[in-house]
Amino acid sequence: MSNDKTTEARLIDVETHLADMIRVNDDLSLIVAKQQKELDRLGKLVQLLVQREAERESDGGEYVADQRPPHW
Repeated sequence: MSNDKTTEARLIDVETHLADMIRVNDDLSLIVAKQQKELDRLGKLVQLLVQREAERESDGGEYVADQRPPHW
């Protein structure tokens, strides 16, 4: 009898830990999915900025940092 209770208690403990691990895994999966979405958005933004800068350079535009301020 004692051995059965010990086995049952251990089984309950393992099932509890497994349920916790499944919950944590699900939570982390959601976080990773959100981060991937944000990375995709930021990647598109960087691509757009690079494209704009390339267009500005091809038009012979001057860098804002190279321009003299109006008060000089």
